Amino acid sequence: QVQLVESGGGLVQAGGSLRLSCATSGIVFSVNTMGWYRQAPGAQRVLVAAITDGGTTSYTDSVKGRFTISRDNAKNTVYLQMNSLKPEDTAVYYCAAGLRGLDYSTNFWGRGTQVTVSS
Repeated sequence: QVQLVESGGGLVQAGGSLRLSCATSGIVFSVNTMGWYRQAPGAQRVLVAAITDGGTTSYTDSVKGRFTISRDNAKNTVYLQMNSLKPEDTAVYYCAAGLRGLDYSTNFWGRGTQVTVSS
């Protein structure tokens, strides 16, 4: 059974930092591309950051220079370090895994963790 469990969300003031974690089981973590998506109220779920099995990272423009995605294959865990947080970063953040890259329709998903940034 595949499980992706996010943690680390919460309430933070603008300019603050949070570190999200996603612990996985039931997948061969090391060969999966991992990603973090977010969904704000009334908006679509969008990809924020991704890291391939080879360690190549990519980010949406709005978080470049502020967010860092990383992975620990020994712990089957992916992280999202979020610095200089802004109110517009407020969303539910979802972890995703994709064996042949990330694809919204075929990803494995976590249940999400709420991040709220106050101004």
